[in-house]
Amino acid sequence: NSGNNHMKEENYGAAVDCYTRAIKLDPNNAVYYCNRAAAQSKLNNYKEAIKDCERAIAIDPKYSKAYGRMGLALTSVNKYEEAVTSYQKALDLDPENDSYKSNLKIAEQKLRDMSSPTGTGLSFDMASLINNPAFISMAASLMQNPQVQQLMSGMMSNAIGGPAAGVGGLSDLSSLIHAGQQFAQQIQQQNPELIEQLRNHVRSRSFSGSTEEHS
Repeated sequence: NSGNNHMKEENYGAAVDCYTRAIKLDPNNAVYYCNRAAAQSKLNNYKEAIKDCERAIAIDPKYSKAYGRMGLALTSVNKYEEAVTSYQKALDLDPENDSYKSNLKIAEQKLRDMSSPTGTGLSFDMASLINNPAFISMAASLMQNPQVQQLMSGMMSNAIGGPAAGVGGLSDLSSLIHAGQQFAQQIQQQNPELIEQLRNHVRSRSFSGSTEEHS
């Protein structure tokens, strides 16, 4: 109960301590592990949250909330395929839970983005890019690549009314999209860490979650 009160007051560290004490008193109570997982997620300790959810599920395999909270933690560490599986299991046990339904859709979309032709699953605005020194450095490096220079030259030729240009300049929008995909692919190949940093920087974490419960 003290842990639940701390969660309401957003004292997540204190909540973890309380749930840990509760677990020591009753190590076979799945609720305590699941509640501690919620507190750990609030502290961005997602790996610990996943472990606690796994412990809760081991105690009670039909504990839907443990699967739901594990889905949240898995999504936060970009393990979207596993998150989808967790949410599907949560919905199997609790089919009418709107939170699980919406979070499942988010995880599925993230998984689709990761499987997109660019292979990056990026979702960020231009301001995030031009203000990132690492991206500027990478872009400058790529511009020295002869293939990129040829690609950009062709795009500029079309844009100013070259042979492939039509009314208003660039007539083949697909070529522009293809160019953007090629550019993203090269960034991903040469600096996947930057892609991950940018993705983490702008990712929305507005996942819905459920409140703590009492044993």
